[in-house]
Amino acid sequence: MKLDSTTVQLVLCIAEEGSISRAADRLSLAVAAASKRVTDLELQLGTKLFKRVPHGVKITEAGSRLMAHIRQIDNLIGRLEGDAQVLGHGQDGRILIGAPKAAIIQFLARDIARLRDAYPQITLKVLEENSKIVQQLLRDKVIDVGIYEKKSGFLDLEKFDYRQDRLVLVYSRRHFQFAGASVGIDDFLDLPVVSLGKGSAILSALQGAYRSRGRSFPNNFSTSGFDTMLALVRHGLGVGLMPPDVLRSFHPEDDLGSAEIDGDWHRRAYVLSCVEGHAQAQTLRNVVAQLIGTSV
Repeated sequence: MKLDSTTVQLVLCIAEEGSISRAADRLSLAVAAASKRVTDLELQLGTKLFKRVPHGVKITEAGSRLMAHIRQIDNLIGRLEGDAQVLGHGQDGRILIGAPKAAIIQFLARDIARLRDAYPQITLKVLEENSKIVQQLLRDKVIDVGIYEKKSGFLDLEKFDYRQDRLVLVYSRRHFQFAGASVGIDDFLDLPVVSLGKGSAILSALQGAYRSRGRSFPNNFSTSGFDTMLALVRHGLGVGLMPPDVLRSFHPEDDLGSAEIDGDWHRRAYVLSCVEGHAQAQTLRNVVAQLIGTSV
């Protein structure tokens, strides 16, 4: 099978844009050339990746299943190009760190700044993914270091304690009212809830909390980021859950309220794992030791 980096980027772009022409524009390709690349790839794979709909294209069920593999190929191509560039400039190497957005905002950004000061010769790159995908990237050795929520761990790798956080309930004061300073799961069990999507630790926590009450989580609104969650919460479409430091990073207006949550189901522990293979061993050890050290 012939699969070059341009075709990989094109397929991912089409899935994101929902249009071959818009994806071709983004990659500075002729639309006819882009369409031929997709057709050739579909012939090689023996299945359709996209189907035509009014005003564009929509990914097929088979395409959706294969997209994870295509995204992995794109990550590996990026890994190859980045590592080659770093080594070509005589630097010690490059370390790729994967982590959920909440961990990056609350802890990792500050830790990486300290890492850069301690080891300016090491090139660092961060990939923002949910806990499930971070572990998949570790398993496939696309990244060197992964930070993920402990309860969602499925990898047989050594785990180092990293940080802990908690979730708070976020709501629009114009649409919802809560009596006390804290709320229990029963206080919002029947309200619409805005959650992060499949593979996120927040979704897993909510599903567990609802199961404890003999209920299935309805998953009223599923989003890919906290910014989208807040946009829906602002308009009273539901209440959301996020760490308080993440909420503060968005500088919320007075109309947005937050409440502490009773119990411990909303408390999370992040762990750190690493894999050897791509990075220089000593460089990887230095990075992991620094990250663990700054977590104390």
